[in-house]
Amino acid sequence: MSEGLELPRFSVGVGDRFAHQAKAQLQACVQAAERGVEVVPVWNKSNREHMIIGSEPSATRAAADAAVKELGWAKPYFLDADHINLKTVDRFVASCDFFTLDVAEMIGKPAAEEEVRAFVGRHPELVGEVTIPSIDAPFKTDEAFVKGVANKFLAAVGDAGRIYRQLVEVKGEGKFVPEVSMDETDSPQTPVELLIILAAIADEGIPIQTIAPKFTGRFNKGVDYVGDVAQFTKEFNEDLAAIAFAVKKYGLPGNLKLSVHSGSDKFSIYGAIHEAMHRFEAGVHLKTAGTTWLEELIGLAEAGGGGLEIAKEVYREAYAHRSELTQPYATVIDIVEAKLPRPEDVEVWTGEQYTSALRHDGGNAAYNQSFRQLLHVGFKVAARMGDRYLKALEANEETVARNVTTNLFERHIRPVFLGS
Repeated sequence: MSEGLELPRFSVGVGDRFAHQAKAQLQACVQAAERGVEVVPVWNKSNREHMIIGSEPSATRAAADAAVKELGWAKPYFLDADHINLKTVDRFVASCDFFTLDVAEMIGKPAAEEEVRAFVGRHPELVGEVTIPSIDAPFKTDEAFVKGVANKFLAAVGDAGRIYRQLVEVKGEGKFVPEVSMDETDSPQTPVELLIILAAIADEGIPIQTIAPKFTGRFNKGVDYVGDVAQFTKEFNEDLAAIAFAVKKYGLPGNLKLSVHSGSDKFSIYGAIHEAMHRFEAGVHLKTAGTTWLEELIGLAEAGGGGLEIAKEVYREAYAHRSELTQPYATVIDIVEAKLPRPEDVEVWTGEQYTSALRHDGGNAAYNQSFRQLLHVGFKVAARMGDRYLKALEANEETVARNVTTNLFERHIRPVFLGS
């Protein structure tokens, strides 16, 4: 970790639930580098995931450092304390150098009236006609509108400021990358709302390098985007314009970029993201997170024998405990109960049948989105298996690693960052 840590233009957030796939994930970034595009890895794991698995951030750090050493990776890499708040930040301080400040609980909580008044007083440029370069028409606002947006987001931004300052106290300024997550709210922010949020973040003195706004449509875990691609494209381009404007207007870091949360497998919008980035010469942080865990299951099933038995057991237990497993993720999954195969049917599947149902391949008639989403949130089952699951990964490392690398490079990095 060096002075003034800076997140490069292109970065990919990779989850590694069981800290066994860091090398396979990094290999995908190596493949991008061999094709002339630097995409740096950001290993992310949330407090909730650590609690479920019984792990510590130090294990994620050890796995990442070992992979970097083994592959001779000389470019930057980061560890993300994913979705932390004031209550959970402490356990991540020693190991992480990227912090996703999650203030979702505070969005919509009214700010103090005098704070709202002071904010509007500081920012007369946000009232009236607001012109953002690269957006066709100016936005017309009035004081009541700006007050309303400020009232919805100022408490959340203030919370982010408190977390940031706590981190500065213990880690030092410039020793970590701050991201602010604003995606867990009821409706997408308009460009002018995003501008108001960025003005508030600048007022708080948070040198954010990425921001995760709310986009239109559904960003369900591990499956494709559900929504109007044309509308998403418009929003993404306008958000990039708002960020470029805010960087100049409010002195935010020049490398500030959009972060797409639950960005894994959103194949139908990757082309739009790639084109917009090049249009604005902007960067993006794509969070892929839990798809690596699914590739572990695919690798185990593909390997057959004991690996396939473990994969079947994971599904059997996930199906039996589906209410418990899906409840924490209810807002980011859409499982059709009737489309879940019965465990007794899965019990007689071949490895190919299992992988065909699980692998995200829209061209395969056997692909089952509900099956995939249940297994996506079913990593708790593997965590309960403990050493038995980890030994299965190690016994089938070659097959698992091949699937992890292929998924990350071919389905994610290639279309988003290489545009092919």
